[in-house]
Amino acid sequence: MNKKEIAELKRLFTPDRCPITRVCGCYVDGEKNKKAELKEAFLSLPEEEMFKYFEIFKKTLSGSIGKNLLDMEFPMEQETEGGAQEYLLRLKKSQLKDEELLESFYDKVIETFPYPENYYIVLIHCAYDIPKRATDGTEMFDASDDVYEYLLCSICPVKLTKPGLCYDETLNTITERTRDWFVEMPITGFLFPAFTDRNSDIHGVLYYSKNPDELKAAFAEQLLGCSLPLSAASQKESFITLVADTLHTECTFETVKNIHEALNGLLKERKDDPEPPVLDKGDVKRLLYESGASDETLEHFDTSFDETTGDTNAEIFVSNIASTRKFEIKTPDIVITVKPDRADLIETRIIDGRPCFVIPADDSVELNGIPVRAFPVDTPAESNIRASTATWLIASRE
Repeated sequence: MNKKEIAELKRLFTPDRCPITRVCGCYVDGEKNKKAELKEAFLSLPEEEMFKYFEIFKKTLSGSIGKNLLDMEFPMEQETEGGAQEYLLRLKKSQLKDEELLESFYDKVIETFPYPENYYIVLIHCAYDIPKRATDGTEMFDASDDVYEYLLCSICPVKLTKPGLCYDETLNTITERTRDWFVEMPITGFLFPAFTDRNSDIHGVLYYSKNPDELKAAFAEQLLGCSLPLSAASQKESFITLVADTLHTECTFETVKNIHEALNGLLKERKDDPEPPVLDKGDVKRLLYESGASDETLEHFDTSFDETTGDTNAEIFVSNIASTRKFEIKTPDIVITVKPDRADLIETRIIDGRPCFVIPADDSVELNGIPVRAFPVDTPAESNIRASTATWLIASRE
């Protein structure tokens, strides 16, 4: 799924466009006991409750594709009788009115979800009459041939509100606040089937994780029968390892700076694309070569890629490996941070026999917040040559 398709679904969670036919929920305590259940026609809920649920559903479809939102495909064995996909299809077809199926779904979540505290499972059934689009992209709500029927599951922590004082209007006094259990925004969830090319894709599921570094892979695999791709942090770690292990002695400052600039340039060039840019094995190899790696260095790249990522067909999202906020150089004693688009300001030179980073210094220099000059006004004449270049010289350890 791409950004436009996800945004289209999120826009449905309003009273006038609501596609939700039924909402079901199960409140589970820290001992994995079902404490309360909800089964309602969604539009029968009070308006205030509806808006609170809309917030939860929108959150389950939020975040970055490749980080918080992950496309997964069902293996063939999960599409046969008894598989996860076949089970979800039956659950969808029931429109959440089959109590036995619903209870078994809650049981599957409770059995596999690794969470030691209270939480609320929310499951909705939706039917979206997909409007056609005119050539200019506008939606034609009076022209539709397809209905996208889907399930959206959100799992929300339930926390006890903090103790404190409050104003009691009845007694007209300040008193201790009553603590109650509050349903927070979801930490994980999924959409089935996927909404690909603006239509139902029963072979795919969209998985959501609030924390991209804690995907709860075992839960996703056991409940949905799908293998999660590498997390954002794992993709970055794998890419760093791959670059360092592949380039060896060619892993120079200039080469890595070229890689940084190429990645950021690709993100900037593709920022308006609905699909986020990704790199496969061939793309990464080409990136290293165009950044300065030699043919000899790349001889064993394919093997290194497979071993590092664990999958010869692995794809890496550019947004997960690019440094868009800063360009950072770190030594044991010094850290240099530069705006990502001004990496060109830093040069490497050999000065007095030592490798150094050279950084231009203009008149706007601060040291611990205090405006300073790069050099004293009365710099001796023999030092004027160096002073006139206005540079900071930072020696690098060999």
